[in-house]
Amino acid sequence: MSGLSVTATGDAARAVSAHVPSLVADRVASRVAAQEPDLWGPAAAEEAGKRLGWVDVASRSADLPGRVASLREELAAEGVDRVVLCGMGGSSLAPEVITATAGVPLVVLDGTDPGQVRRALTEGLERTVVVVSSKSGGTVETDSQRRAFVEAMTAAGVDAARRVVVVTDPGSPFAQMARDEGYRALFEADPDVGGRYSALTAFGLVPAGLAGADVQQLLDEAAEALEVLAADDEGNPGLQLGAALGGTDPLRDKLVLVEDGTPLSGFGAWAEQLVAESTGKEGTGLLPVVVAGTGSPEVASPTSDALVVRLVGDDEEPADGGGAGAEVRTSGSLGGQMALWETAVAVAGRLLGINPFDQPDVESAKQATRELLEGSPETEEALAVDGDVEIRGTSEVAGAATLEEAVDALLAQVDGDRGYLAVMAYLDREADADLEGVREDLAARTGRPVTFGWGPRFLHSTGQYHKGGPATGVYLQVTSEPAGEDLPISGRPFTFGGLQRAQAAGDAAVLADHGRPVLRLHLTDRSALGRLRAALAGADGRTR
Repeated sequence: MSGLSVTATGDAARAVSAHVPSLVADRVASRVAAQEPDLWGPAAAEEAGKRLGWVDVASRSADLPGRVASLREELAAEGVDRVVLCGMGGSSLAPEVITATAGVPLVVLDGTDPGQVRRALTEGLERTVVVVSSKSGGTVETDSQRRAFVEAMTAAGVDAARRVVVVTDPGSPFAQMARDEGYRALFEADPDVGGRYSALTAFGLVPAGLAGADVQQLLDEAAEALEVLAADDEGNPGLQLGAALGGTDPLRDKLVLVEDGTPLSGFGAWAEQLVAESTGKEGTGLLPVVVAGTGSPEVASPTSDALVVRLVGDDEEPADGGGAGAEVRTSGSLGGQMALWETAVAVAGRLLGINPFDQPDVESAKQATRELLEGSPETEEALAVDGDVEIRGTSEVAGAATLEEAVDALLAQVDGDRGYLAVMAYLDREADADLEGVREDLAARTGRPVTFGWGPRFLHSTGQYHKGGPATGVYLQVTSEPAGEDLPISGRPFTFGGLQRAQAAGDAAVLADHGRPVLRLHLTDRSALGRLRAALAGADGRTR
């Protein structure tokens, strides 16, 4: 048995009953397994035709565990035991959950904050191997991080070429660069698998395996699960979860993900990208809301448009299928759960009538960033300045003179029935991690689902949903001057701090172009974070 379990209650159970029989009759499970690209309609067929390799990933990735184990042994013999991963989105989220669940150390560098980058560059550099993961090599964050490591290692007398491992698509410019530069190893990933579906390809397995995770076990778990998920049977957990995600009526489009006894550490962050980037387009989609625990407002008092998904342990008792709300419980091994969610999201995409394999709005923020970096424009004038906080934003916040007034003005835009608030922090997600606590404060304050994303990490995840999903969100962006000195990027006319500012400004501009309400708060001194958190929490006792 695969060990996978999916149980649904309330509206989710009714969605399963309503849709699974027709999914079975249409042979959706076996047709996904056979990689039939027409399941999502004629417009999606071309893209789907080159993105379904994940359904037999266990055989496609069969040689990787041995290759990775050999390289790990070589590096260990040279005293190299610290693994740093430079990657974004699908290249970083899967290795992070794999290693966290396995309890092995991996430094994930998927930010551009100068302080965060500098720490990764200076801690144990003499025993570090850097895995640089990018399908093309052109991702600006990843390329900048690679340049920084090569320069730092060279300056420290370390042979940088012997410490860089590249994961990329076959025939990409990055693959050629790896050969030209003589990098330590080149792993060419499966080109028929999209980034967010790449957890069990080289993008997920190489960094996780080098860090010490048992990647062969992951593949074995996935292979067992995929056999079950290919069956045209009403007991198929992939069809059940897919129906619960995409088939409620009216659609419960706020997907509240909570770890409730699961041994899978950080699984929600991986599922967040898979769901948001796959479904958030054409004015529809599912918004993942990753919460800290069962006491979070979205779990304790779910809204009428929320579907609570509890990630539970294998010994969890099945839930009663009745009730007026909507809840799903799911359990299983990590490899099995990854295969389950990939299948379920593909099924949900069919029910939603969208192509789950494209990401049409991700490129817009990247393009805006490139234009800002190339044009070096002057900083947009602030609407108001309140101490160490500069206030900018769209017309909805234009009249605010203070930090508190600006926050109140933005929160007033949150629709009480269907809306959500997205907090987007372009800061140091390690040193400034405490700020993430405002998510629950704002959820309690607004009575609506609230997401929290670290920039630019979320641009490769929920950023697609922000622009392509329903126009029900309002957006709070937090930026700051670097906590210390800025950090130059070798061979580039901009710094890490400049890149971070351009990414934030570019994303805000695209959101504004889409008619989304945006409040931008820039801290001229990062010590103002305490005051900011108090203002967001409504610490002075005021309520909306």
